[in-house]
Amino acid sequence: MSKKIDIIKHELFAIIGNCGDELNMSTFVIGGWVRDSILKHKKNEIEFDIVSDGDGILLAKKVAKRLKLNKISIFKTFGTASLNYKDIKLEFNGARKESYHHSSRNPKVEKGSIKDDQKRRDFTINAMAISLNKKNYGEFFDPFNGLKDLKQKLIRTPLEPTKTYSDDPLRMMRAIRFATTLEFKIESSSFNAIKENKNRLSIIKQERITEELNKIILSNKPSTGFDLLSKTGLLKIFFPELDLLHGTETINGMTHKDNFYHTLKVLDNVSQKSSSLWLRWSALLHDIAKPNTKRFNKKTGWTFHGHEHLGSKMVYHIFKRLKLPLNEHMKYVQKLVLLHLRPIALSKENVTDSGIRRLLFDAKNDIDDLMLLCNADITSKNDYKVKKYKKNLEIVSKKLVDLEKRDNIRNWQPPINGSVIMKQLKLQGGKSNPDDGKKIAVIKEKIKDAILDGKIKNEFKEAEELMYQIAKELGINY
Repeated sequence: MSKKIDIIKHELFAIIGNCGDELNMSTFVIGGWVRDSILKHKKNEIEFDIVSDGDGILLAKKVAKRLKLNKISIFKTFGTASLNYKDIKLEFNGARKESYHHSSRNPKVEKGSIKDDQKRRDFTINAMAISLNKKNYGEFFDPFNGLKDLKQKLIRTPLEPTKTYSDDPLRMMRAIRFATTLEFKIESSSFNAIKENKNRLSIIKQERITEELNKIILSNKPSTGFDLLSKTGLLKIFFPELDLLHGTETINGMTHKDNFYHTLKVLDNVSQKSSSLWLRWSALLHDIAKPNTKRFNKKTGWTFHGHEHLGSKMVYHIFKRLKLPLNEHMKYVQKLVLLHLRPIALSKENVTDSGIRRLLFDAKNDIDDLMLLCNADITSKNDYKVKKYKKNLEIVSKKLVDLEKRDNIRNWQPPINGSVIMKQLKLQGGKSNPDDGKKIAVIKEKIKDAILDGKIKNEFKEAEELMYQIAKELGINY
C-alpha cells in the first residue's frame, strides 16, 4: 500500500532517483530521515538511508560520480556503501531479508524486495519509505502503519515483538532510547517482550549497549529511559550497581529515601542546565556507593558515611566494564563524585575562607560544574529545606567568586616548586636521595597549606620566607 505524503524534499533525492532510473532500480529513502521529517525534527547531522531493489554499491558509485565525489566507502561483505556530500552522510543498501541464529545478532542476509527490507526494520516508525524514482517520486510506503504510531507516539515492532527482540537484542535498548528521546510510549506487547527477552542482551557487545545508553543520558529527560531500563530488567543485567540504589528501608520509624529515584531526579535537574555528557554521568554516579555504605544509627538514623570516597573509586571499575573512556573524562567524573558533598558541608557551617580556598584548589576549573551538581542534588520534598540549602549554597557561590578574584586559586600554581626548593636548600632529588625527596614534599605541602589557610599570601616572597623557616625546623643545612 502506498500514498502521497507532505514531506520535506531534498535536492539530492532527485539526483539519487535519476541514478536509480538509469540503473533500472527502484530507489527509496527510508528510516530515520523519513521519521524525523514527519515529526519536523531538525538535526545537526543529516543522514540518508537509501535502499534500492538492486545493487546498493553500484547505485552509490553512480551517485558519487554524478556528484563528482572521489571518496566512497564500500563494504562488500554487507553489500553496503557510504559517502559524504557537504554535511550529509549517505548510506546505500540493496533491499534485503534477514534470518538470525540464536547465538548472534548478525543475520544471514539474502537479496529481497523493499517489503522484505521494511519487515526487517526495528520499529514501525523506522520502516516508512519514500520513493525517489521519477515515475512515483514522493510516494509514501507505510505497510506497518508507522505514521499512525507516530501520531499516537507509540514504539511498536513491524513483526511479532518477541522474535524481533530475540533476533537482535540491541533493539530492546533502541526501543527505550527512542521512547526517551522522542517522548513516546512502548506498546504493551512490545514492553512485555523486552522483559521476556532481557537476558538475550548478553550476546550484545558492551560498546553497542553503552552507545545507546549515552543517547538516553543525553536526552531531555533521561530519567524516563532509566526507569524503563529498570522496569524491563535490562538495567540489572549491564549496570547492577545503579539498580541496587532501588528501595527504602524503615527501622524504628526512620526511613531513608529511595536513592534510585533521587539519582534520576538529580540527573534530570542537571540535564535542564547542562548538555555535558560527563556532568550527567557525574549526576548518575554521585550516590552510587550508598548501598555499600548504608548503616543505621539508633540516635541519628540512616547514614551513608564515606559514600563519596567509595563512589569515586567505583567510577573506574564501572567505566572499564561499560567500555567508557578511561581518560580525563573518567577523572572528571571521579572528581565530582568525590567532591559532591563538600559545598553542602561548607554551607552547613560557618563558611571560612580556608574551606573555600581548599574547595577551589581541589575542584579547580570544574568548580562551576560541581556547584551545578550540588544544586541539582537538592531534591527534598520539604520546601523549607530546599530553600535553606539553596540559600546556603548561594552564600558558598558568592564566597567562591570573591576569593577567586583575590587569590586566583582556581588556576593555582605553587609560587615555589620542587626545583626552587632543591636549588635554594641544596637538596638532591631522585631515587638516589629518598630522604631529600621526602623533605621537598613536606616543604611543598606546608607551603600549600599555609596559602590555602590564608597564613601567607599566594606569592613568591612570603612562600620563600616560609620555606627557609620549615627548612630550619627539618634541620636542613643549606
